[in-house]
Amino acid sequence: MNRDALDPLDLLLPRPLRATRGDGAWRATSPLHLQLAADGLVAETAVDRLARALAAQGIAIERGGGDRADLRLAVADPAENHTPESYRLAVDERGVDLHAADPRGLAHGVSTLLQWVAVAGERRSDSLLLPALVVEDRPAFRHRGVLLDVSRDRVPRMETLLGLVDLLAGWKVNQLQLYVEHTFAYVGHETVWRDASPITAEEIHQLDSRCAALGVDLVPNQNSFGHFHRWLVHEPYRQLAECPDGVEHPWAFEPQPFSLCATDPGSLDLLADLYDQLLPHFRGDSLNVGLDESFDLGRCRSRDACEERGRHHVYVEYLRAVHRLAAERGRRIQFWGDIVLEEPAVIPDLPADAVALDWGYEAGHPFAEHGAAFAAAGLEHWVCPGTSTWASLTGRTSNAVTNVAEAAAAGHASGATGLLLTDWGDYGHLQPWPASLPGFAAGAAAAWNPQRPVDREELPALLDAHAFLDAAGGAGTAVCDLGDVYLASGGGNVNGTALFHLLLRPGKGMDEGRNETLSEKGLQEVLRRVDAALDHLAAARMGCDDTELTAADLRWGADAVRFAARLGLARLAAGREVATEALPAGERGDLLADFDDLLDRHRALRLARHRPGGLAHAMAYFEPLRRALGAG
Repeated sequence: MNRDALDPLDLLLPRPLRATRGDGAWRATSPLHLQLAADGLVAETAVDRLARALAAQGIAIERGGGDRADLRLAVADPAENHTPESYRLAVDERGVDLHAADPRGLAHGVSTLLQWVAVAGERRSDSLLLPALVVEDRPAFRHRGVLLDVSRDRVPRMETLLGLVDLLAGWKVNQLQLYVEHTFAYVGHETVWRDASPITAEEIHQLDSRCAALGVDLVPNQNSFGHFHRWLVHEPYRQLAECPDGVEHPWAFEPQPFSLCATDPGSLDLLADLYDQLLPHFRGDSLNVGLDESFDLGRCRSRDACEERGRHHVYVEYLRAVHRLAAERGRRIQFWGDIVLEEPAVIPDLPADAVALDWGYEAGHPFAEHGAAFAAAGLEHWVCPGTSTWASLTGRTSNAVTNVAEAAAAGHASGATGLLLTDWGDYGHLQPWPASLPGFAAGAAAAWNPQRPVDREELPALLDAHAFLDAAGGAGTAVCDLGDVYLASGGGNVNGTALFHLLLRPGKGMDEGRNETLSEKGLQEVLRRVDAALDHLAAARMGCDDTELTAADLRWGADAVRFAARLGLARLAAGREVATEALPAGERGDLLADFDDLLDRHRALRLARHRPGGLAHAMAYFEPLRRALGAG
């Protein structure tokens, strides 16, 4: 939907609970006088954001002015019992009145004001004309977070993380988690993270300070059971594994030890060391301990205990032991709820103060059913949809929008206190950084106001207004449409796309798995849609700080999808029974040259926003295709 087709009120992100246009307008002329009745870092940071944004419009702010001030900002008396983070914003001929329940609410009100300036303000030669507006607003979910995967071979540079925090805070997100398996620089464990370019304690301090200034909670996240393979492949950690000789799992091509052994006291000793090193660098009292997808529990070293007491009871015993470690360090745990949801009868045995996180990444996930199970046990729970970008090349926009909206609606109905949007990086985190922006925007909107989530048609205009700063209206359409081109392929697209897996698994036959329903007609339509999306990108006039890099990222994603479609067409033309390495030599040579060019471009683009650690490991996922194309 074109930005001009939307009322400016519909261009606010997230949509306020109540917002109405007033009569008249405010003519703001420099200098404006500001009266601030609020203390603390969050309030001062909000005022600084306001001053910088208005300075870009040629309008200066001066403190003072008393009752005649143009900008009157205040935090309400706590005795008035306002909802946390709520605010009331009024713009009229006299200027701006902003009253908030607390400093975070003040910051949110400033964000809404700045967005109103961006979408409705009219710049004159000597002033800014801003239409009258009244907003009464509060969040539906107390906790509105984003989880960023920094463990699947892509650790962002500090400037990337700091820029993300600024963006998300402006969209009223109040929590950030960096999902860690092995990418924190733990002292004494250099063998594990040596090639990962890990985040250091000093960098966590820096990021935590910026988050605190913006009213965002930076929550430590260290997976503590499954997904521990990046540790357990090394000595001496292998001896702590449930299956030291390894098991097959989706995140490697060969068997590896995957989970810690739940019945080995050494597992808890290791976690105690990690927590002691990690937790002091974070404010707050929360810790996400993970504990998801521990599918190998009971297969090897804990088999006898699981047969005697039951696999899910052994899981709960381990969770309670991890809970004790966290409690001793003043932390309340969050944990993924997938394992206990397999056997809901054990849910009442969980620690009463644990927070259950219900993850589900496809439209139709049973958030309502799962929320009811946790609520019945009196357990605090959050809903956790995803950006749908991983294993996709350019994302799955429509699925993400629906997944987020359904999670928010079900969570609000079941009494969930939080929505945590997850952004994973399975198989090397190949998707470009901007591919996650549609999911971030949809998640922020639904977490604040589940009754007014972003729909797929509105999303491009919101991204143009608040992420790309594209007055021409092309970038938002390009990124959202690129995120939906996979739908035309006809392939299997659950938890990823068939196009991505054509690159990852060249040995898979065209008559099996995700490939079975790929068609020549569908792949040709993919190519057509890619070209159409690139036409929109060419028309964009972005004003964001990283305009050139963002455009290059999106062009790379488009070319990667185009290459996957070409590969699929070549394999279908040769016959569904023909392996990749049996394609005609000339065709394989052309494809290999183009694929190598794609990977070279990806390396350069990736290093512009991220650290070098993990890059070699990520590129190794695509060696099977390079070998197949170079066969003979």
